[in-house]
Amino acid sequence: MRLFSASALATAALLVAMPAAAQDRSGWPDSLTVGTASQGGTYFVYGNGLASFIGEELGINASGEVTGGPVQNVTLVQLGDHDIGLVTMGPAYEAWTGHSELAPGLEHRDIRALFPMYQTPFQVITLASSGITSVSELAGHRVSVGPAGGTPGTYWPRFLETLGVDATVSNAGAADAASQLKDGLIDAFAFAAGVPISAFSQLAAEADVRMFGFTPDELQTILAAHPEVSPLTIPAGTYAGVDYDQQSVAMWNFAIANASMPDSLAYEITRLVMENHDRMMEIHRAASETTMDNVLNDTFLPFHPGAVRYYEEHGITIPENLRG
Repeated sequence: MRLFSASALATAALLVAMPAAAQDRSGWPDSLTVGTASQGGTYFVYGNGLASFIGEELGINASGEVTGGPVQNVTLVQLGDHDIGLVTMGPAYEAWTGHSELAPGLEHRDIRALFPMYQTPFQVITLASSGITSVSELAGHRVSVGPAGGTPGTYWPRFLETLGVDATVSNAGAADAASQLKDGLIDAFAFAAGVPISAFSQLAAEADVRMFGFTPDELQTILAAHPEVSPLTIPAGTYAGVDYDQQSVAMWNFAIANASMPDSLAYEITRLVMENHDRMMEIHRAASETTMDNVLNDTFLPFHPGAVRYYEEHGITIPENLRG
């Protein structure tokens, strides 16, 4: 009898220690897919690391998948083809309102926010030998802007148009664009991802490069024309050998899921990320901004009910318009 009682007490203690949601796995999938972006970009590293972490801790066969980036990710989640998507809030807002370039007219009203990731700064890298030192000087040059449908592939052409810069724009994944720049096939690589961008870091280690954002006049014009971005400084030392600040703009990134994801799974994924900051930082340094302090940088997209429950248990009041 004493042995039975001790065993029962141990089991009860274990159940109390476990989060309530962890006891309810009804409806959980056997496998889970995280939509990322092209190799060489931050999404690829962050998303694959997140998938591995989910798999290890929650016992789900989770994997990252290469995609065209946020514009494609938000539609894949809306249609239920991917379980989690990494998105920037500009493309997410366009999809939410039915103005996605990939699925025009389809209001993506089944997507829900899980957690904040980081800000995505917009940057340009060139070989120092090109003599190009500003966005305005890209006029007449060959510029890769990342994959079609990704955040940089969507917004860099808009920024160039806003500034009246007539460049020859092409699309390629981050790793491919970096190789094209080294080989002289393009003159500049304009991108957007959490810093440090791995493809930029590799280029900085292998060649004499110049990186830049916007001049003060360019920055003023961009901010006036594109309210979905905000000013941001990329500090000196972010990249090896780059000893100067870069003034640019950035857009927030969030991880999203479909509204049909079980509440208990959304809760557990949110808990896993929010309570293991050091592990997230091991995945990518951009996760320094994956914190509770940044939850309310989402201004329009409803949070998944599972995420809402986690945040409100931890003292964050989610506004009524952001409750999914």
